[in-house]
Amino acid sequence: MTSRLCPRKSGEHIVKHAKYIKVLPAGIERLAKEIVDGVITKRIDVANFSQHELHPKATDEHAANWIFLVDTLNFCFWTPQNYTKYKVNGYTGYFALCAAINRAMSEGLDITNPEFYSEIDRQTLSSIFRPDDETTKIPLLDKRLLCLHQVGKRLLTNWQGRFENVVKAANHSAVALLKLIVDEFPCFRDEAIFAGKRVALWKRAQILVGDLWSCYRGQGLGQFDDIEMVTMFADYRVPQVLVHFGSLQYSPELLEVLQKDTILENGHAMEVEIRGASIHIIEQVKDAVLAQLKEHHPDVDTRNVNSILIDQYLWDYRRAHAAELEHIPFHKVLSIYY
Repeated sequence: MTSRLCPRKSGEHIVKHAKYIKVLPAGIERLAKEIVDGVITKRIDVANFSQHELHPKATDEHAANWIFLVDTLNFCFWTPQNYTKYKVNGYTGYFALCAAINRAMSEGLDITNPEFYSEIDRQTLSSIFRPDDETTKIPLLDKRLLCLHQVGKRLLTNWQGRFENVVKAANHSAVALLKLIVDEFPCFRDEAIFAGKRVALWKRAQILVGDLWSCYRGQGLGQFDDIEMVTMFADYRVPQVLVHFGSLQYSPELLEVLQKDTILENGHAMEVEIRGASIHIIEQVKDAVLAQLKEHHPDVDTRNVNSILIDQYLWDYRRAHAAELEHIPFHKVLSIYY
């Protein structure tokens, strides 16, 4: 593999050489205060993942394979003509994906088994993802089919058809598991060349590790002794929240591109800068939150204060304040990486 920077170092490198974005310390302070309050009031808590009705419980035998399947497919729920309308059982976006997978399981399909999805045909996959409204089908269906075939065959060939064997091979190291995922399954290899370096953004690989940790609450298959090394999951929605809090600023040139709904190519400098800045900002916020809690709230347990939970909170914040944040444009890339 070509030498690459880890996501945190990638964020630092991208921000240092950025032309289209600025990171604003005052906004980082505002965001840190929001997160501190969320931690104290338990709005930010590892239990929130398992509390969602669509997510599996740690006691479910299929949980690890379900998480791997969903995060293999967890990308691009919008089209240039339609940003939020793909729905399954009333759910949109990522949760529509979860609902479709759960519906397939309830209908008797062995959907979490790589022996099934490594050979799945397009018609069956289209039926699994059938929407509430036939005019708004899931985007990039053919790419999802290719991803399933790729990861399914790799699991069967190298890991006895069980994703938990990949997890166990990492020996409770999030960093080791991330490297295994991106090296073993190319569709998770979310990287770019920026300012002379190969930068790793790894949105889906990191969210896969984060979902395991969250589902198992840091125990068993979800025990990672270096979970703090996982950064936020660089996508296209969280940056809206970062702009809202004044921690991220776009140049006039970038803002014009975003406001015109320009479709960027994956790896374009503008896209990489937004995503890299998101990683860098959340790392700065995390560090500030831990420092503030240690100084002003020493009784608060900070073991679970990390970029995973901060990202989950901000992603939920965007959904809860969608109308308020709608005026902030987001970058648009038709990609399997997020």
